[in-house]
Amino acid sequence: MGDSRIASKRLGAARQSPSYRRADQDLAFLSQDELRPVRLQLELLKPELIQRREGIRSTIVVFGSARLPEPAISRRRLAQAMKRQERNPHNSSLKRAVAIAKRQVAMSRYYEEARALGRLVSCKYQSRGGCDYVVVTGGGPGIMEAANRGAAAVKGKSIGLNISLPHEQRPNAYITPSLSFQFRYFALRKMHFLLRAKALVAFPGGFGTCDELFETLTLLQTRKVIGITVILVGREFWSRVIDWQLLEDNGFIDPQDRKLFHYADTADEAWKLIARHQRTFRRRPSPPRWHR
Repeated sequence: MGDSRIASKRLGAARQSPSYRRADQDLAFLSQDELRPVRLQLELLKPELIQRREGIRSTIVVFGSARLPEPAISRRRLAQAMKRQERNPHNSSLKRAVAIAKRQVAMSRYYEEARALGRLVSCKYQSRGGCDYVVVTGGGPGIMEAANRGAAAVKGKSIGLNISLPHEQRPNAYITPSLSFQFRYFALRKMHFLLRAKALVAFPGGFGTCDELFETLTLLQTRKVIGITVILVGREFWSRVIDWQLLEDNGFIDPQDRKLFHYADTADEAWKLIARHQRTFRRRPSPPRWHR
């Protein structure tokens, strides 16, 4: 009996040991630094297989500030900021908060334009046989929410590519549930933004928007990718944020490079630019060709 109990105890310990756990079920093992290449491969493969299954053939990427809510919320925040300032009229921080809130109210029209763009690009080119010009965003609030929301309003599929961050980030409510993804690595997320993209539409935004915009322009400039139309919505904003003429005057870009993007001020203008530059709306579009 003694030997039997010892054997049973050893068998239980063996079964509970992490070494006995199947590799594909061992999260601690998969999280090791040495397994990074495997994790990268999985993040490339999983969204690709799901999008194939969902019939996603081509996409339109929409970027813009996560901090720009719909007009009603912007107006409410302005009213709150003004009330706080009234109680302490000489506080410089409160004055600045009111000034920012006023600009946010003015800029919130871009939320509605992004929402309109989501409707425009989703209402014609989705069917049971496959989905073209599917809206894809970073999956968060603000402009991203607006574009997904516009697609949802016409019962179109739309994609959200969220990423895990040190602070909590959650997908917006308007992404198609079966096309809501979460990434660990920015690099793989960036790749999935462009793998099927026919156009990139950048609304006013901050670091993240500029990061994705310049990365796409660099890929087009170096011809690592072709066939993506880049639209900057909000000429006044983008002309102040980026001094293209200064870059050209210092020889940092060629005059030809300024043809890599186009300006628009409304969703309708952006849509017409995409239609004109793609010249593929009468036949099934194909993903952009990547340099291999």
